[in-house]
Amino acid sequence: MLYRHLIAARPLILPLGLALCVAAAPAHAQDSDDRAQETRDAQGSDDFHDRRIAPTGEIVVTAAGLQQLDVLAGTTVVEGVELQRNLDGQIGEVLTKVPGVSATSFSPGASRPVLRGFSGERVKVLIDGIGAIDVSNTSADHATSIDPLTAERIEVLRGPAVLLYGSQAIGGAVNVIDKRIPLRRLNEPFHIDALAGVDTASDLRQGGASLDVPLGDRFVVHIDGSYRKTDDLEIAGYAAAPGLRADLLHDAEHEEEEGHLDEAEELRELANQRGVLPNSGTETWSVNTGFAFFEGDSNLGASVGWYDTTYGVPMRPGTSHHHGEEEHDHDEDHGHEEGEEHEHGDELVTIGLRQFRADMRGRLALGDGFFSALNTRVGFSDYTHTEFEGDAVGTVFDVQGIEARAELEQNDRGGWGGSTGVQYYFRDFDAYGAEAYVPKNHTDQFAVFTLQEIALDPLQLELAGRYEATDVESQVLGFQRSFDTFSGALGLVYETDGGLRFGLTGSRAERAPSAEELLSNGPHIATQAFEIGDPDLEVEGAWGVEAFARGPIGDGTISVAVFNNWFDNYIYLAETGFEEDGLPVFEYLQGDARYFGVEGEVTYPVYETDGFTLLADVRGDYIRAELSDGTPLPRIPPLRLLGALEAQTGPLDARVEAQWFDKQDRIAPFETETDSFTHVNASLAWKPMRGNDNLTVLLQADNIFDAEGRRHASFTKDFVPLAGRNFKLSVRTSF
Repeated sequence: MLYRHLIAARPLILPLGLALCVAAAPAHAQDSDDRAQETRDAQGSDDFHDRRIAPTGEIVVTAAGLQQLDVLAGTTVVEGVELQRNLDGQIGEVLTKVPGVSATSFSPGASRPVLRGFSGERVKVLIDGIGAIDVSNTSADHATSIDPLTAERIEVLRGPAVLLYGSQAIGGAVNVIDKRIPLRRLNEPFHIDALAGVDTASDLRQGGASLDVPLGDRFVVHIDGSYRKTDDLEIAGYAAAPGLRADLLHDAEHEEEEGHLDEAEELRELANQRGVLPNSGTETWSVNTGFAFFEGDSNLGASVGWYDTTYGVPMRPGTSHHHGEEEHDHDEDHGHEEGEEHEHGDELVTIGLRQFRADMRGRLALGDGFFSALNTRVGFSDYTHTEFEGDAVGTVFDVQGIEARAELEQNDRGGWGGSTGVQYYFRDFDAYGAEAYVPKNHTDQFAVFTLQEIALDPLQLELAGRYEATDVESQVLGFQRSFDTFSGALGLVYETDGGLRFGLTGSRAERAPSAEELLSNGPHIATQAFEIGDPDLEVEGAWGVEAFARGPIGDGTISVAVFNNWFDNYIYLAETGFEEDGLPVFEYLQGDARYFGVEGEVTYPVYETDGFTLLADVRGDYIRAELSDGTPLPRIPPLRLLGALEAQTGPLDARVEAQWFDKQDRIAPFETETDSFTHVNASLAWKPMRGNDNLTVLLQADNIFDAEGRRHASFTKDFVPLAGRNFKLSVRTSF
């Protein structure tokens, strides 16, 4: 078949595109419009996204070659003071105030985005349009190998937007834009961006900086680095949720009745642990360097980088006690030498994550023909993730992978524009050690995609399609399966004279099951679960409909979306109620399911005078997800509402907000409920340099009333609450 031949030729596709950029850029420079490039430089636009300024000044990102691609329904950008205000060591926590976005919140050192209730394989995390190439999608305890400290902005792409990057990410994508490969030319001797911050809840000490230096008028060199360290997290109330705490106290009474006084006292101490979350500290550093060469509208760049983090994994209280019971029984049955100890259950679990990454990016201007440019992007990762039990190595995950894409942009032809491309992904995965619950395997994937926009005044028609061929193989098991998936979207948009846009999008998305979903089988001590995959899983598919309205309403703006997804062969990880090796058994299952959701944001200036604006900001989202028989799916975020008032005076911006989380009592079998809670936050941003916004000092008070809160999307919600009252100070500068 044709696509198999394309897969065989995959190593040549993207490097060839880059080579073309090198060879052809100077030749095309004579035909390019340098003034257009200068305009983009002056506006601060990068080379892979056209950006239009919405009425509120918000930057809306659109796909390369497309000016208003509403197939990207609901794109959100977090940058500037908003990014500084919500900055965290893990990308999931940075985005939790964006409508439709929650986080896994497994621990302070590991938190991945949850988009519209979807997580794991259904959410793709990208660096400048290319995958992170780590194992954060395989388990909630695995951190993402992306450092938000060096991000310039973060894009949240919902719905069919992911057809650009991978149809397997049905829930959406998070795209982190940094400058490891310089985005634009410099017309200054150098440029520095820096940020430093501290807080009280985790004794945070963090700092990051980047330097860009032009070498001539066509060559830019970049270097950046960051460091972040936290201690154990201060929390509000008990570490254990009420239900778990009651179980621990009940077990303590039982142990006391049996005469096991030491065990009873240990259980009571665990039940009464409060104020601090044990074993939750983190330490992270990163360094990247890169360059870019610009010639007219063409450019070519590359970078290398290193990411290193170590973080604690809080253990479920009582886990060590149950292991101890098993070991005690084992010793009685088989004999045990006096003085020999089994402390497996008592050891603290920490994770050390290391990643070397190399990236290339190229853009070749093609002039005024049918295609305007060829964009190429390649990323390579050598990744190691080690789970330590005390000082001993428990399990090691090694990943080497490459992701590459080439995309042809079209020139606008009478209201018709678009882009078409190919993408390749390869991951070689190996796990070894005491709890290597996933066997050695590799995944091979090739895709072809297109996005088209046609103006039918006063309507716009948008079409998107993607085909993927995926091979999953494990030689140690003699396992090999191939999957062909097809995805597409069709959208229709109407825009009023005032700029308010109404749209309706229909989509069909398919994804192949991942190696972890197919092949997992064994204990995973970091998640305290015994995970079982299913090698017979079928392709997961979803029909989707989304209606949205966004744009200006008077002096304010609105963005509202309602969506519904109908899944066939939906893959999910569910607790079974059984135990294996003293751990609860979680099994990958498959069935029909439905997701319904609504999300929105309204921003409106309630009072304005010269030099002063009082802005009201209201956000909210709701998701209902269940199997076809009405059984709720696990770890679905509850209803959330956020209300804020922000006073803007030029040098000073003051914001007060309250974010309310409803209780979640629509739960899957064996899942626990979470209570409602409210976090009240306040911040004051000061720009001390008159007429210059390049220095911002931000003082914050988060969770002012020290309310206890737990994210329902978290596997560890019963014993890992959110931070208590937290005072933060950060300084960000750019010059």
